[in-house]
Amino acid sequence: MTPTLVAILGIVIMLGILFLRMPVSFAMLGVGFVGAVIISDVEAALHLMAADVYRQFSSYTMAVVPLFILMGQIVFRTGMSGKLFDAAYTWIGHLPGGVAATTITASIGFSAVSGSNSASTATIGAVALPEMRKYGYSRRLSGGAVAVGGTLGILIPPSTALIIIAVQSQQSITKLFQAALAPGILVGVLLLATVFVMCWFRPELGPPGPKATWRQRLASLSGVIEVGVLFLVAIGGLFAGLFTPTEAAAVGAFGAIVIGVIGRSLTWAVFWKSVIETLRVSAMVILLVAGAVVFGRFLTLSRLPFDLAERVASLPVAPIVIVLIVVAIYLVGGAIMDALGFLVISIPLLFPLITGLGYDIVWFTVIVVLVTTIGAVTPPVGVNAFITSGLDRSLDAVTVFRGTLPFLIPFAVAMTVFIVWPGTVLFAVD
Repeated sequence: MTPTLVAILGIVIMLGILFLRMPVSFAMLGVGFVGAVIISDVEAALHLMAADVYRQFSSYTMAVVPLFILMGQIVFRTGMSGKLFDAAYTWIGHLPGGVAATTITASIGFSAVSGSNSASTATIGAVALPEMRKYGYSRRLSGGAVAVGGTLGILIPPSTALIIIAVQSQQSITKLFQAALAPGILVGVLLLATVFVMCWFRPELGPPGPKATWRQRLASLSGVIEVGVLFLVAIGGLFAGLFTPTEAAAVGAFGAIVIGVIGRSLTWAVFWKSVIETLRVSAMVILLVAGAVVFGRFLTLSRLPFDLAERVASLPVAPIVIVLIVVAIYLVGGAIMDALGFLVISIPLLFPLITGLGYDIVWFTVIVVLVTTIGAVTPPVGVNAFITSGLDRSLDAVTVFRGTLPFLIPFAVAMTVFIVWPGTVLFAVD
């Protein structure tokens, strides 16, 4: 059996194991190690895997993962996210669909310090759903706004997905953050426009709330200052070259602790819960990266990615056609399994293919993260939809999925813009 055939068989077996509900990290570890043993031998496989995994986790850069997660946990548990929602509601809650628009606006702000789509969905949804129910909002619009707003957590820095991709594909975290910030905000603006257009033509979907006075609006800005300071110091310092990614994460986590202590919202109990949840999420991420390292080494030994890149490059079609096919693969993959897991699995196989065609890997990374995160609001997996329905027992997952359908239009528009005009993604990259 040739190494290429072993790799193809390994991929098929791994997909089968995943459909049996085995965690992605364990599936990649098991298949990657066994495949490496078949291609080489046990001793060589053990040496390669141990060396690669150690090299990956002894890297200074890996510390960025738990530090940014800790920052997001403290922001969530000290109530800063609730203040964000209140501030956004004070400014735009009186507009048609104002509470739904507030939900997306608050999601943009929380995504700038959380790095997780599920955390953004659960945090903002817990505040927003009761408000939309109080003002008689359409159940579809309520669920759809919460679910799609949460997707911004995986695109707007400091995104955990971008960090993992950067580590696994040996890219600059800073460049990925720089490239993803404007596209993430643009997607958020398009989602907001969708809410306003829907409710302008059909006011019954989202009746306006009470209008706040200018004094109330200005007073509400104090709730934005905390998150704004964190983002400007941590991410702004990173973009300005003052910090490395790891230093920016450390500054962000420390800043969140200081703000929580000064505001008397960070108790020992809250801090302990934040640390425990940080450890849990970090362990999951680290296992994913370990599995990806082993699986990637197996594919490298088989030379399947390189053979695939050569064969595809020789096809009599335009390179953009290949890119669109790969984008479609990510769209389907994100819909049938966990988005982060699919990204990790696909990197060693599909990223060499795109670089072989001469495309910018930073641009492609932002594209696939955007495309894959759509899977968080589409069946059958649709994790954001299930989180949203879990927050409100009167809101079933089918209703949430139907509510997200109109928001697929702005996602499609953004995707088209980024593919046709790569400069919209790369203009901010150093």
